[in-house]
Amino acid sequence: MDLIFQAPIIPSDDPRPYKNLMKVLCNTNTSAGFKPTRDVSLLEYNLKAFDLGPPRLGEPPDKCPLLAFFADAALGEIRSILFGHGKEKDDEVRVYEKLPRDLNYHKLMGQTKFCLCPSGSEVASLRVVEAMHAGCVLVLISDYYAVPFDDVLDWSKFSIQIPSKRISEIKTILKAVPYSRYLKLQKRVMQVKRHFELKRTAKPYGVFHIVLHSIWLRRLNIRLPDRF
Repeated sequence: MDLIFQAPIIPSDDPRPYKNLMKVLCNTNTSAGFKPTRDVSLLEYNLKAFDLGPPRLGEPPDKCPLLAFFADAALGEIRSILFGHGKEKDDEVRVYEKLPRDLNYHKLMGQTKFCLCPSGSEVASLRVVEAMHAGCVLVLISDYYAVPFDDVLDWSKFSIQIPSKRISEIKTILKAVPYSRYLKLQKRVMQVKRHFELKRTAKPYGVFHIVLHSIWLRRLNIRLPDRF
């Protein structure tokens, strides 16, 4: 089983190991060979020094004046489309390719109702974990992305998923979400975020245990031969 994103290269002249390899990957692109019924989707984390997560600067829902927010480099086609439609053009939907120095990235996340999580050079996004820590409702903008832990978590209960072809409708879609539904989504984000948190000592229901649980479930569902 390969638990490393950049895995050692398996000799291409012997394809047999690929057939029975259970992969645990961040780049869970179903159009590029990732199989949700066999492989396991892993979250992406941006770890700095000894910190196991971003600052927790989330505000209560009634103190979040921004509708949506995203800031990062224009990596990949989806972000290029997003920037083409909304980069620094709207006060309610704040989209930046380069955040001005006088603005605090994590503070803005904490003041936002919906955090945009568009795919970059890969289908996954670091924004998923950052949005969770900020208590922000996730808006996944991607194609072919197999979300983590979907065998135990119903992502429709704490996130909104938008395909790339509807990027131009983002503001309309989010404005149409009733405030009562937003409150339910945000409450569920706060309930499930413990499953996305890294701890130096693994905790029950934490990310390490959920990953192992996902591996265990898939091992039960597929029968592998005794040897290649």
